[in-house]
Amino acid sequence: MTIQLPDATGALRSYEPRTEPLAITPGTPFTSRTVYSAAHVVADPFADGSPDAPAAVDWDATLAFRRHLWSHGLGVAEAMDTAQRGMGLDWAGAAELIRRSAAEARAVGGRIACGVGTDQLTGPASLAEVRAAYEEQLALVEESGARAILMASRALAAAASGPEDYLEVYGHLLRQASEPVILHWLGPMFDPALEGYWGSSDLDAATDTFLEVIAAHPDKVEGIKVSLLDAGREIGIRRRLPQGVRCYTGDDFHYPELIAGDEQGFSHALLGIFDPLGPLAAEAVRVLDTGDTAGFRALLDPTVALSRHLFQTPTRFYKTGVVFLAWLAGHQSHFTMVGGLQSARSLPHFARAYELADGLGLFPDPKLAEERMRNLLALYGVTR
Repeated sequence: MTIQLPDATGALRSYEPRTEPLAITPGTPFTSRTVYSAAHVVADPFADGSPDAPAAVDWDATLAFRRHLWSHGLGVAEAMDTAQRGMGLDWAGAAELIRRSAAEARAVGGRIACGVGTDQLTGPASLAEVRAAYEEQLALVEESGARAILMASRALAAAASGPEDYLEVYGHLLRQASEPVILHWLGPMFDPALEGYWGSSDLDAATDTFLEVIAAHPDKVEGIKVSLLDAGREIGIRRRLPQGVRCYTGDDFHYPELIAGDEQGFSHALLGIFDPLGPLAAEAVRVLDTGDTAGFRALLDPTVALSRHLFQTPTRFYKTGVVFLAWLAGHQSHFTMVGGLQSARSLPHFARAYELADGLGLFPDPKLAEERMRNLLALYGVTR
């Protein structure tokens, strides 16, 4: 049986879905890399709300997906960009998500790190207000027992007048953090409001400021997550880190080569693409644990085409593809997103995502994925 998939011109082409998924089962814990998947949230499809209303979350399905990731040995990076933080999920929703996920992690023994930001600020803010907002969120994450990820702040980007303000705010937060944190540099391709972060649009100058923050507090920085989609820059930053500070790649375009590393080091991983790739990514890392870099690349390199497709510009809408694939894979019963973000990509985009994911064997039940894809096509008027 074939399925008719539309391309960008509206023309239909035949695709023959695969009949068997990849045979991947949970295995032993990773030994060579620490790997987090940034995880999406599952919306409540029956909530009666508008796109700008507070997020209505299906907590059972959301936590079940995290248990799925933990079962394959992956850590969960919670309340991050992939969870629609700042794009449908407000601070109240994120706070509840952190509390629930951290409790679930304790119950099942899962690794978890949670995003700390300033998104409770709804308008222009002073540097003192930015610090206070960060402090409130940091306290909640630490109380939950999770590792904190200091996320880039739109409010700080708007309030800062130069690098010295970043040095002051981050220095203040790191001094008071009770445990080492992960610093996150999210590029403007993921959030245009973060243009000029670290006090400069010149990436060399911004990199110097970022590294200055780390050098001043190496005992309070467990690692950094770099999301700039620039492998060369990430490698350059990685090689300048103080001893003991990890680099977690957030590069959804070049992750296989960055995780594999070179003669001077490697990156760990904290990636949104590992939400749909979870079991396959875990299998690849276990192969890497044996020293088989070629085998690792053979498993993970073919996934890059899917990742580049999901993260194509406007990159910030990659979450739509992530949730779409979770629906096709049977991790949730519907394709609804908080904020109505299921409308952020086109039918040809969905069709190509389905084709690429099916070709990789990502769907536990290929027949279910095919049926759901056919239903979506029919909704858009494709009936043959």
